Amino acid sequence: MYRPACPSGHATSNKNIHSIVEVMMNKYLIALMGAVLLAFAGITTAAEDHTMLTLQHTSAAVDSGKALDAAGVVAHASEALKHAQAVSSNPHMATAITHLNAAIEHGNMGHAAVAATHAQEALNHVKMAGR
Repeated sequence: MYRPACPSGHATSNKNIHSIVEVMMNKYLIALMGAVLLAFAGITTAAEDHTMLTLQHTSAAVDSGKALDAAGVVAHASEALKHAQAVSSNPHMATAITHLNAAIEHGNMGHAAVAATHAQEALNHVKMAGR
């Protein structure tokens, strides 16, 4: 029976070739699975980062409103809004976005106390979205 020689001159069998191919395929499959897991981990981390930043800026907007600083509410609520929109698929975050928009609107009119109330409502929903 004829057996083709490998480059180093050793005789090989079909069984050995199949084993080598199987090992290579397993390595590629493991590498592919690892890449998919890393991709999903990155997505989760980005969402967590946006939620955390939304929480921080919304909290700062509430503090500004309590200090009757309408401009501070607008600045922090606007920044919070950018991050909230990045994770708006969460229903609580969508509600928070509505309240952040209202806080910005009232802050622009100089209604710091009303803006603070909307910022507080937004904060409550951001906290629920982060659970």
